[in-house]
Amino acid sequence: MRYTDIAIIGGGLAGSTAAAMLGRAGIPSLLIDPHQVYPFDFRVEKISGDLQLGRFAKTGIADSVLRSATLDGENWIARFGYLLDRQPSRQHGIMYDALIGAIRNEIAGSAEFICDKVVNVATSSERQKLVLAGGEEISARLVVLANGLNVGLRRMLGIERLITSHCHSISLGFDFLPVGRPAFPFAAMTYFSERPSDRIPYITLFPVENRMRANLFTYRQADDPWVRAMRRNPVETLNAALPRLRRLTGEFDVAGDIKIRPADIYVSTGYRQAGVALVGDAFASTCPVTGTGTDKVFTDVAQLCNVHIPAWLSTDGMGEEKITAYYDDPVKTACDAWSNAKAFNFREVSIGSGPYWQAQRWARFLGYLGRGTLRRLQGSPAAPSMTQPATHFRQRPHADRA
Repeated sequence: MRYTDIAIIGGGLAGSTAAAMLGRAGIPSLLIDPHQVYPFDFRVEKISGDLQLGRFAKTGIADSVLRSATLDGENWIARFGYLLDRQPSRQHGIMYDALIGAIRNEIAGSAEFICDKVVNVATSSERQKLVLAGGEEISARLVVLANGLNVGLRRMLGIERLITSHCHSISLGFDFLPVGRPAFPFAAMTYFSERPSDRIPYITLFPVENRMRANLFTYRQADDPWVRAMRRNPVETLNAALPRLRRLTGEFDVAGDIKIRPADIYVSTGYRQAGVALVGDAFASTCPVTGTGTDKVFTDVAQLCNVHIPAWLSTDGMGEEKITAYYDDPVKTACDAWSNAKAFNFREVSIGSGPYWQAQRWARFLGYLGRGTLRRLQGSPAAPSMTQPATHFRQRPHADRA
């Protein structure tokens, strides 16, 4: 039997971040995951925005980890084939496996990594027992479940998943290449849908190392023929859905496989138990369109590791009353509610057909246009007018974007 204070099951974004934080705090911890090197997974591919970066900063590892990412510096906002604004941007592009690798490099001190799989877990108000596939047994004061979408161990503990929106959205990821030119004329771009009937909220283009990555989102069912068409003929299908995108990008191609990820929105039930705390997607999911899943992970882990675990370890036991304090944490509950509300609001703003949602779309359009106009008047780099296609911009090589 091996003894520790905290056993973390799952070495993705939530689990690896928790291990790095606890190790820095001097709290004995074990991170358990079956992958010594995290494999490719189509999940988080960028960290962006002052709010999200601020939440990441609370983990204490953001500065070190983001050195492995690619900063864009400027993001074009566009719709209907016209550039509305050129926003200063702090988007950090990084593939998920590279992100996890960078976070795991921060695991040190009292935290250790075990490459194995947990096959059994038993909890109580005192100590928790884990059995690994290799036969080793671990006794911990607290189990942190950070194993994402995997449900086996949760069901072993009587924790179930309640789906509130089946296939709420679908994310598609691929490499986006310029044709007939060395580079695109932008460092990054967010291009919003031209018609709600296309069921596409937006496509985001951003640099990862020396390539341009595309994340495209759609509100469709997984068996929709459009999804198959994107896999088989991505350029033709994308041009049909966003016909004026080429005004800004010029001709483009798609390289490699199209990665497709349908996303359900769900919440866990029966999770208020002694000895175990759920973080990230193990607790509840959100819609990738909003980009708030990463906010939820950083919030869960920061509150758990900075606030609750140190307090819990200062007294005996790990009863349900302690665990409840984490689930009722006002910072966590506010982030959860904000993320969930945004998932449904973004969907309606993107594809809602009523006059209210049409007005919302035009309000956002005019808001971006107004901010872009104000930025030009204040002396920032000029953007094309609404009557001038953005392809009039000079192309810049990769080195200029760095």
